[in-house]
Amino acid sequence: MQKSIGISDLDLIRGCKSGDLKSQELLYKQFYGYAMGVGMRYLSNRDDAMEVVNDSFIKAFNGIKFFNENQPFRAWLRRIIVNTAIDCHRKNLKHQNQEDIDLVVNHGKAAEALENLSAKDILRLLDKLPEIHRTVFNMYELDGFNHDEIADMLNIPVSSSRVYLSRAKDKLRAYILQQQKRDYERAIR
Repeated sequence: MQKSIGISDLDLIRGCKSGDLKSQELLYKQFYGYAMGVGMRYLSNRDDAMEVVNDSFIKAFNGIKFFNENQPFRAWLRRIIVNTAIDCHRKNLKHQNQEDIDLVVNHGKAAEALENLSAKDILRLLDKLPEIHRTVFNMYELDGFNHDEIADMLNIPVSSSRVYLSRAKDKLRAYILQQQKRDYERAIR
């Protein structure tokens, strides 16, 4: 939830366009929580997410003169954050050792288990995914990008985007089933 500071977003944006540092500070404070929420969906490390958010605000302030005031600022900022998170992912990709593990087939119980999960539980499950799977899942399911856009932004084939999304969903189902099994075993003890 945003704190109201008594100045409209549009007035803050216009102040930023004119180079007013106080407007930049207030706009940053106004959208910091939202930006961190988006950043944390793409990066499980809070420090990395904070770095992406700060870099995103710098990019936003440098390019705010191109912002169309007839469009929602929140959507414009989200796209900057997503692109910056993807850049961070690419930069760190060479340091990652990803292993794909074949997971259990969905037994139809995952949908029922989802009803019992909180938002924190779901975010914890997303954090278990390999970074590329989490990124594609977030971009497709949460941010509404299509596979062509994802492939272009991540510099991967469209077919890989589809495969990563499918694997992410399979892994999430398996995690949910594992959690459900643990809960059942605790209940019968």
